[in-house]
Amino acid sequence: MAKTKATNGKKTAGPMMGAGKGNSQLEKYFQESLKDIYWAEKNLTKALPKMQKAATTEELKTAIGEHITQTQEHVNRLERVFESFGWRAQAKKCDAMEGLIEEGNSIVEETEQGSMTRDVGIIMAAQKVEHYEIATYGGLVQLARTIGNEGAAKILATTLEEEKETDRGLSEIAEGGINWEAEQELADKDREN
Repeated sequence: MAKTKATNGKKTAGPMMGAGKGNSQLEKYFQESLKDIYWAEKNLTKALPKMQKAATTEELKTAIGEHITQTQEHVNRLERVFESFGWRAQAKKCDAMEGLIEEGNSIVEETEQGSMTRDVGIIMAAQKVEHYEIATYGGLVQLARTIGNEGAAKILATTLEEEKETDRGLSEIAEGGINWEAEQELADKDREN
């Protein structure tokens, strides 16, 4: 049952009030945000293989490979969310993700091939992407609930949890030795000079 709460003498809608009318400003904003993350996920399916190829360690290559498969599923889930609202799946350029992908490409170009420092940079770039996705999916889950589409909220929440798990996994890889090995590379090169 929908709840209402008083705010400055006005009643505001709870999670189910006005759901599904398709004409609220919030629902339009939600749809635009879906288009944005849809573009982001589709473009990640192209960017992640480049990062995987550039990675040094098999552990990082494997983790990125798993995330490529997962990202393809995220695209499919977003298409289901669009369908749940009766909308055609449509992408709108995501400036934030475009910048994050460009930053990841720059890191690869600016670090030495085969170095642990490159892996550190790839992990950091990937985590920036994950944090953007976590923020976006977290907001979309709440908006789907507010609009009254619990099915969409559940689909989005599944992706949100996977993004959080990927972020944790990247941290574990970095803390498992890559960061330390990268520091040793720097120290070894300084000793040579």
